[in-house]
Amino acid sequence: MKIAVVGGGSTYTPELIDGFARLAPFASEIVLLDPQADRLAVVGAFARRLLAFHGSAASLRWTSDVDDALRGASTVVIQLRVGGQQARISDETFPLACDCVGQETTGAGGFAKALRTVPVVLDIARRADPGAWIVNFTNPVGIVTRALLDDGHRAAGLCNVAIGFQRRWAAALGVDPSAVTLGHVGLNHLTWERAAYVDGVDRLPELLDKALDEIASGLQLPREVISSLACVPSYYLRYFYSHDEVVREERGKPTRGERVSEIESELLSLYADPSLTQKPALLGERGGAFYSEAAVGLIASLQHDDGGIHAVNVRNRGFFPFLSDDAVIETTCRVGATGATPLPAPPLRPELAGLISSVSAYEELAVEAALHGGRDRVYRALLSHPLVAQHAKADRLTDELLSANRDHLAWLS
Repeated sequence: MKIAVVGGGSTYTPELIDGFARLAPFASEIVLLDPQADRLAVVGAFARRLLAFHGSAASLRWTSDVDDALRGASTVVIQLRVGGQQARISDETFPLACDCVGQETTGAGGFAKALRTVPVVLDIARRADPGAWIVNFTNPVGIVTRALLDDGHRAAGLCNVAIGFQRRWAAALGVDPSAVTLGHVGLNHLTWERAAYVDGVDRLPELLDKALDEIASGLQLPREVISSLACVPSYYLRYFYSHDEVVREERGKPTRGERVSEIESELLSLYADPSLTQKPALLGERGGAFYSEAAVGLIASLQHDDGGIHAVNVRNRGFFPFLSDDAVIETTCRVGATGATPLPAPPLRPELAGLISSVSAYEELAVEAALHGGRDRVYRALLSHPLVAQHAKADRLTDELLSANRDHLAWLS
């Protein structure tokens, strides 16, 4: 099986390749695609050493030729970042002028990323083989995946939030991670864990009873929030539940993008060492924990019809009765060759359903703005977002966003 990795020059890539080397005997050819040839050569050479270290029989090469990389690929993994870390730093900065959270996947910053990203991803997907599965890890995953599905592609969105909870809770319960099935529901980066089933028994109440303070501390949320919800929100819900506190924190320290830029420089220096054959510890600070395991598992289920259980971004199709069928949600699914089917789940409490409905409406408007451009579409999407939701803020943020992203939005030229 040929697998193409779009954004193959990313410092994330060795994490993905390590997973393929250890867990994906079905991968016979891996092609890394990236426009930055010098960086790609460093990452590609290290990726080859990783495969050799683990004894993988897969071949690996790299290229900047899109059609060459995609031709014959049965799976296309997309993990690109349009504009690089400088664009991320902008996303994490400009919303602060309006007292809004600066974050690369949520709020105005996440919207800016979506506007830059959707046209590029669609151009790439349209050049892939018609039967290929597009596995999207590019943020904002829900918006990008919806754009792919709307464009007619076989696509599934992937995030590492759920697998992170699964691994941590499996360790706490003393079971293998495969024994834990999460009641994972919501939208990408707007999810809650409502259950943690082991042998059909929900162990989440036990986890909350024993480790509520630890869970709350890890999420940087008050314990009262989790107690009230009776479930565990993802870390990204902090941008909603503690918005003003986060804004104050962000004003007092460097952006995450600035730190990631430093980490990337260090990683590329490490990768360039021809004696390095294993993932360096520093890669763990880059983010994306368990990304490779999540990706390999999902690809295996899509290509080999094994009926595996994965948290996937898929069409709603009635799962949430208050959303349109075309909306894209993130939930626990059974996955096979025809795609992902959500597992049955109990109805949502109103406080979850309301927030999901609001953010999903914003995501629909965000896709429209990314596809068709126009200041009015950008303004309407920002006005609809619950982290903006005021005319004065939406109006100013529209101008700030467009000014910061002028070089990346073709419709502005």
